[in-house]
Amino acid sequence: MEALSLQSHGLAPEDIARLCAIAKTTFSRYLHAYRTGGIEKRLEVSLHRRQSPLTDYRTSSEADLRQRPPATVAEAAARMAPLTGLERRATQVRQFCKALGMKPRKVGQMPAKADVVAQEECQTGPLDPCLAEAHFGQRVVCFMEAAPLVFAPFVGLVWCCERLFVKAPSGRQRGNVLAALNATTRDIFTVTNLTSYG
Repeated sequence: MEALSLQSHGLAPEDIARLCAIAKTTFSRYLHAYRTGGIEKRLEVSLHRRQSPLTDYRTSSEADLRQRPPATVAEAAARMAPLTGLERRATQVRQFCKALGMKPRKVGQMPAKADVVAQEECQTGPLDPCLAEAHFGQRVVCFMEAAPLVFAPFVGLVWCCERLFVKAPSGRQRGNVLAALNATTRDIFTVTNLTSYG
């Protein structure tokens, strides 16, 4: 509107562009829109954005990338090419992966003998009543965790929607950290040694 106002006062296009801090081509586009559709045309806000052709293959691509997360964008592009029939550069594939909610995350490790089902059953079974009693001061509940600082494999980064965990063997040289978190007071107790948890 400022540019059109200056135009109505007879200023030269290059002066209008300088005063409004816009390009001359932008001012020409403003002027053309005003001459063809009036003020109403100039007040329209266009939110149209070009959509990547990869979007048509979002479901199949997402299923494949979730099942086997790629380590790099280049790997994602190479796997998507035969799946979609489209070859895209790394920048386009990176934007597509981010639109899926993916980003490079460091792979975590969990003990090889971890039993996820047993942990879930513990939470829904005996844990909830104990937490209720702790809330009313009838008992003390602490969550304990042992962290052996050992030599372990470093897997690196992969593009994924959630952080992945891989099973890793334990090492020998270690420093042990045993910690307990009080479920109600949030106090933390720690014990460290260089030998064993005993």
